[in-house]
Amino acid sequence: MTWTFSNDLAAYQAVARPAVAAQPVLNTVLLTVADSLERRGLHAHGPADPVFGWWTGPDGAVSGGVLCTPPFPLLLGALPPEAVLALSAALVSEPLLAGVAGIDARSPDARTLAGAWGKPVRVVEEIRLYRLDTLAAPDPRPAGRARPAREADLALLLEWVEEFNREVDSPGTASPTALRDRIAYGGFLLWEHAGTPVSVAGFSRPIGSASRIGPVYTPPGERGRGYATGVTHAATEGARAAGAREVLLFTDLANPTSNGVYQRLGYVPCDDRLRLEAV
Repeated sequence: MTWTFSNDLAAYQAVARPAVAAQPVLNTVLLTVADSLERRGLHAHGPADPVFGWWTGPDGAVSGGVLCTPPFPLLLGALPPEAVLALSAALVSEPLLAGVAGIDARSPDARTLAGAWGKPVRVVEEIRLYRLDTLAAPDPRPAGRARPAREADLALLLEWVEEFNREVDSPGTASPTALRDRIAYGGFLLWEHAGTPVSVAGFSRPIGSASRIGPVYTPPGERGRGYATGVTHAATEGARAAGAREVLLFTDLANPTSNGVYQRLGYVPCDDRLRLEAV
């Protein structure tokens, strides 16, 4: 039983992707981040080299993976308990993990790692993963309509994604290349009222049968009118039309409004995660 770590994306995809893709719901972010690195290059999420890891069990089979794209935290998907325990030791001893400044993992795994890391940590965010059960129409339906974002909307999308990142305390920055990629496959929907965009929701390319909604953002002055509900419903329909059999989304457990919105649309909880940061 062992962890293997590397900066080689091709090696990670060849060895770990089958195991990661076998659980597309719990591993949704691992799948989409690796896909973005393949499409846009190793430094799509920051200037530092990414780190990849995979767990080989006692039977010689790979059963899970991790990755880190600094400045983002070390990202864990679904792992067996013995892999999490071994990763606790690797956080201290593995040179490629020396620069890890945070952990994003399923809640029990995050607590295990935090207790063994040897660093004081703070909880940045408690996150709940939802999956779509039966899609329900917004009730009441908000005024306006959804439309796909276009190249002419790029400046607005850049502004809104940056504002969304600040609100959720994400270390990421809005990338014109990434946004154009989403526009190209119809992965951003704008909600318009009286011809003016008032809200946005995106969805990821379906990978392993799953697509994830996000970001969802409404400027503060437009909130409370149901626009986020309308555009999330439209993005969910867009993800299903693109071929997703599972449609997923994350929300901050500290935000009862968004949790209520998504549940009224037909999303049901399926997993909880913690994002931790060394202090």
